[in-house]
Amino acid sequence: MNNEVDEAYIDYLQSKFGERIYRKKPLEIQAYQIGQPFTVKTLEGVMEGKAGDYVIQGIRGELYICDREIFNATYDFVGIR
Repeated sequence: MNNEVDEAYIDYLQSKFGERIYRKKPLEIQAYQIGQPFTVKTLEGVMEGKAGDYVIQGIRGELYICDREIFNATYDFVGIR
C-alpha cells in the first residue's frame, strides 16, 4: 500500500471533495528576536538559528525557531505583559 502524499494525491482529493479551506485559529505566543546566531533545544533536537531569527515558545511550552521573514509575514505584535 502506497501511503505517499504528493501533489497528484492532493489533486485527487480536491477533485473528489473540493478544496477544503481552513483558517488558523488566532492565538497568542511568546517570541523573541535574537540578534546573533544561536541554538535552541526543540522537540526535534538542537536547532540552529541565524541572527535575526525568532525563538518562539509554543502553547505547550515547546521552543522552536522561526525565520525572520516568515515570522513577520505570519505574526503581528500584540503587546507586552
